[in-house]
Amino acid sequence: MPTKLDALVGYALRRAQLKVFQHLVSNLNKFDLRPAQFTALAIIEQYPGLMQADLANILAIEPPQAVVLLNKLEARSLAVRVRCKPDRRSYGIFLSKAGENLLKELKEVARLSDEESTAALTAEERDQLVALLHKVYLPEA
Repeated sequence: MPTKLDALVGYALRRAQLKVFQHLVSNLNKFDLRPAQFTALAIIEQYPGLMQADLANILAIEPPQAVVLLNKLEARSLAVRVRCKPDRRSYGIFLSKAGENLLKELKEVARLSDEESTAALTAEERDQLVALLHKVYLPEA
């Protein structure tokens, strides 16, 4: 039943986000992964060699949370930290071969999950929604 809250952008965004997120969570459960882990893998693929602090910044999480996340990915042999030559105290993060292979599959799972959870939209409406959301959270999109 609709409420007056449905007229608020934040409320509508949160309700839509919950639906899309829960759909993705259920699909990633088959791989024993959380959305943050999938996102981290995708970011590492896009920026091979990035530092932990950079990953934390992109994910908008605290650095200690990034350490826990990376420890889990390393424990599953999906990512590796490699000591940087110029600064021996720093580590670059890379996907392992297993991480690369799994991420290929996960990207398709995420794409299908996204389509299924927004099935009420046409492809044009989906593109329009994404563009409008970018205007909300990306500077000068």
